[in-house]
Amino acid sequence: MTTDLREPLSAYAARLHATAGDRHHVASPLGAWLLLAVGATGATGPAAAQGAAAELARALGTDLPSAAEVARTLLDAPHPLVGSATALWHRSGLGDDGPAAWRAALPRTTEVGVLPNRAGLDAWAREHTLGLIDTFPLKVSPNVVFALASALATRVSWANPFDVADARALGADSPWAGELRRALRSPSHSHRCAIVSTARAGDVIVHAAPAQKTDGAGLVVLSVAASPQVPPAEVLAVAYDLSAGAADGAQPAGSRSLFDLPLGETPLWTLTEERVRTRARDGREERHTAVLPCWSARSDHDLTAPALGFPAVAATLATAMALPVEHFEARQTAVARFDRYGFEAAAVTGMFGLTSLPPEGVARTAELRFGHPYAVVAVATDARADGVTGPWHGLPVFSAWVAEPEEVPEA
Repeated sequence: MTTDLREPLSAYAARLHATAGDRHHVASPLGAWLLLAVGATGATGPAAAQGAAAELARALGTDLPSAAEVARTLLDAPHPLVGSATALWHRSGLGDDGPAAWRAALPRTTEVGVLPNRAGLDAWAREHTLGLIDTFPLKVSPNVVFALASALATRVSWANPFDVADARALGADSPWAGELRRALRSPSHSHRCAIVSTARAGDVIVHAAPAQKTDGAGLVVLSVAASPQVPPAEVLAVAYDLSAGAADGAQPAGSRSLFDLPLGETPLWTLTEERVRTRARDGREERHTAVLPCWSARSDHDLTAPALGFPAVAATLATAMALPVEHFEARQTAVARFDRYGFEAAAVTGMFGLTSLPPEGVARTAELRFGHPYAVVAVATDARADGVTGPWHGLPVFSAWVAEPEEVPEA
């Protein structure tokens, strides 16, 4: 993968989380970004010169060929602990040639085909999110002409589960200390903690919980807290900045020595000192522990803001697929749970390209009633793909006169 995704993804995450503000929520900026990147594969030809493609590149934070390459690399080599899926569907009879022409450029794992019905979309969401999300974030209607979807999901156990602590350990200033009875305390080994000095948020506290590995691949859940006065956007940005180091197990840049901090309490930590036996080189040993609450969240995000790129990808795909798209819908459903023994999360991101419904008119419906004796003829059909009809075509095979009806069976 020649493009480093961390900086573009961090910038995209800032815009997505800004739409939720400071309310409790979970999201997958990567899930939304991947959806745009898959859509970018259809914008690398002549359509790429158009304004919508330029807007899409700005949203992705990189040029469209690079974004498409990143999507192919990630999706065609899935992570053992993070399930991923993407799909590009079109209304039957519309856009059939477009997806077929893109198969070489799309990730091999991207599902391409006819737009499923509502039940089919819900089933796709369940299948690709470990059952954590059971409904697709958008409702299909007759004016949907194409759909783009992505799903990400994980369910992991900690390499070492948390211990349990009295919730009062969250601190006297914590509003949660009086609401909860118990909280989580990091175990004595494998979890990593630090106090880190940052330019954006001042001193922050960091906890990293590693999951059990599979085939050498792992997952680390990083928790970062700053002073209550720091805006959520700044804390989220710092967490993204620290995420690369967390994956490597490295000590965060800017980590502070506990011997450079005053003893006592702050809103973020309590620092004490005691005499111990230690093998520390200078006789000064530093120990960290962390207390966190369990949490879970379910969020639904509207992704129609121009800065999130979905207006641009809708226009780009409409041009590439020659579809009569007049407007679009884009949403993401995300869920997560963090507890003593593990972490699970999933997100489904969906976008529909829509056309206007036909103008209103008058429709008549005839209900045909076979209420007296009638004839039945069973006719064979044999129309072949080359346009030639076989000898059975149009031949009545069975015929009947129905004069003795029967009751519908109970079974």
